[in-house]
Amino acid sequence: MQSTLGEFQETKSEQPFALQNSKLLKVSLDQITIQAKAGAMVAYQGDVAFEHAGSGGLSRMMKKAMSGEGTTLMKMSGTGEVFLADTAQDIHLIFLENDAITVNGANLLAFDSGIEWDIKRVEGVSGMMGGGLYNTALSGTGWVAIVSDGPPVLLNTGEAPTFADPQAAITWSSSVQTGIKTDIKLKNLIGRGSGETVQMSFSGQGWLLVQPSEGRVQAAQAGGGSSGGGLLSQLGG
Repeated sequence: MQSTLGEFQETKSEQPFALQNSKLLKVSLDQITIQAKAGAMVAYQGDVAFEHAGSGGLSRMMKKAMSGEGTTLMKMSGTGEVFLADTAQDIHLIFLENDAITVNGANLLAFDSGIEWDIKRVEGVSGMMGGGLYNTALSGTGWVAIVSDGPPVLLNTGEAPTFADPQAAITWSSSVQTGIKTDIKLKNLIGRGSGETVQMSFSGQGWLLVQPSEGRVQAAQAGGGSSGGGLLSQLGG
């Protein structure tokens, strides 16, 4: 049989997290156990066990219920390989080395189960609730896979005060200070998913990753070949 399928051969890697292409991630479970967004598994090979990961305690369960932040997680373990994706969004890999990042819960695809996570409110939010104003904090050592709706841009927050729509800001370093900026003059100019006048502020030495969309994030919330992860491969902790 002749075909043009050869270019889609499975990519081999010694790393447990390996991109097969920009939209498909393979995780080898021989080395680790992972937690991944429920529904993200598109295929697997070998002996793999799936179980509901739960919220990891009463405190986090209450935070998820109150904030609407976070996503339903599945624990995946065994001796096989799982292939993960989320509505053909772009996938990026970050390896934490005793470090921490913050991620918009809708953009979190999978992470090493040894990494600790919690839900935290953006400083300056006061009593406001809503998507993006509560985010998922990850800390420890291990791989994290995130998704973006289209190619993102990596901003240096130490160069100038930085502002972004809460649904477009998908992840940032732990060294960045966040807050809330409101401006009625911006109502008809920016944002769709944040109430339009509410923007997140970022300052201090560090980085912020911004996706070129807010729309797909909402859909993801409703629905449920290199080891370095392209754009983020050069980042330190």
